[in-house]
Amino acid sequence: MSSLTDTVLASPLGRELTPPEAEVVASIVSVRDLKDGEVLLPEGARDGLLHVIVSGRIAVARRDEHDAGWNVLHHLEAGDLVGELSFMDDAPRYATLLASGPTRVLVLNRRDFETLIERQPGVVYKVMRAIMRVAHEVQRRLSRQMHELQQYLYRPGAKY
Repeated sequence: MSSLTDTVLASPLGRELTPPEAEVVASIVSVRDLKDGEVLLPEGARDGLLHVIVSGRIAVARRDEHDAGWNVLHHLEAGDLVGELSFMDDAPRYATLLASGPTRVLVLNRRDFETLIERQPGVVYKVMRAIMRVAHEVQRRLSRQMHELQQYLYRPGAKY
């Protein structure tokens, strides 16, 4: 097995894959190394790419309207997927994705992934399950945060 196959197996995409299936995925992914502050994807981009953070961190950020700096909305860590929704529906990126320190990501192109539909439908199914599992976890986290915010804002004695 190659180190790229091992990286796929260790990622969320490899959760249900066998080593031979991970080799199939490894054959269509690439690796990208980013320097601190380097833009992985700009806001508004449509590219059909899914990234898996192997090491480092990615800041989800938008430009500050007043000082042209960055407002960091969230940090993504090693093991997180980046761009899973845009990968599936080609929607434009909501924010810019910036490396926070040296960062390595796996890159999966939707066009390359779709070539597996006829050849390796089981692999496609397992990878899509992994992507949806991540999307579902994000949705659950946002629902919890919304509930906590509502509890904070509408608690008895709140000044808002």
